Amino acid sequence: MSGWTAILLAGSRPGTDPFAAAHGTDLKALIPVGGKPMVRRPVETLLASPEVAAVRVLTQQPERIGAVLPAASTLAVMASQGTIAATLATLCTDPATPWPLLVTTADHALLDEAMVADFCARAAGAGIAIAVVERAALTARLPDSKRTWIPFKGGAYSGTNLFALGGPEALAAIALWRAVEQDRKKGWRLLWQLGPVLFVGAMLRLLTLEQVLKRIGGKLALDIRPVVMRDPLACVDVDKEADLTLVEQLLAERG
Repeated sequence: MSGWTAILLAGSRPGTDPFAAAHGTDLKALIPVGGKPMVRRPVETLLASPEVAAVRVLTQQPERIGAVLPAASTLAVMASQGTIAATLATLCTDPATPWPLLVTTADHALLDEAMVADFCARAAGAGIAIAVVERAALTARLPDSKRTWIPFKGGAYSGTNLFALGGPEALAAIALWRAVEQDRKKGWRLLWQLGPVLFVGAMLRLLTLEQVLKRIGGKLALDIRPVVMRDPLACVDVDKEADLTLVEQLLAERG
């Protein structure tokens, strides 16, 4: 079977999650969103997307997550590693991994088939592709939305929890990629290690997002590609109560 293998990350952080607890569960992925467990929404989208050949849901509690998902021959629920980085590294080193991988998360409740098609078409052939949304596009759609924006020459961007890994060579970039996403200070230190020109260009906004990723990819011998999503709602996930309210409103508008 040809096509993308979708990896949906449905893990949880150690300790109590107050957001989940407020909704009667200990797993964020099980919070109801528009009458369905949150994790079920992106899974249903991936199963319905013609670009996706198979869906793997990775979580620390496969039985509980699997119990709320639809039955499908192309769907498997599997145990994840302790961290996202470790989970992705395991996939990259497993000779049985079917490439390429489309990676997303359980809190991507607004993910729809058009977003999947848009991303897969423009991510095809990349070593790593990173879906982003440009600030002006989202503020035009949702003027009051609060996001974390990373500025570059020509625009500021927010991530979408949507990635593509083209093959095992992506392992070389996973540590850097996770550091930049999770810890901007650590990310800047890593950019400095990749070269002062790259660091200064990013800091002073002398480089575009495409130029920064191209230069990082050059250091790692890897094609790293940004995909600026046509639908700005691709960067809206469910991470707190205000997000849940917004997402349920947007889902109601979709009808």
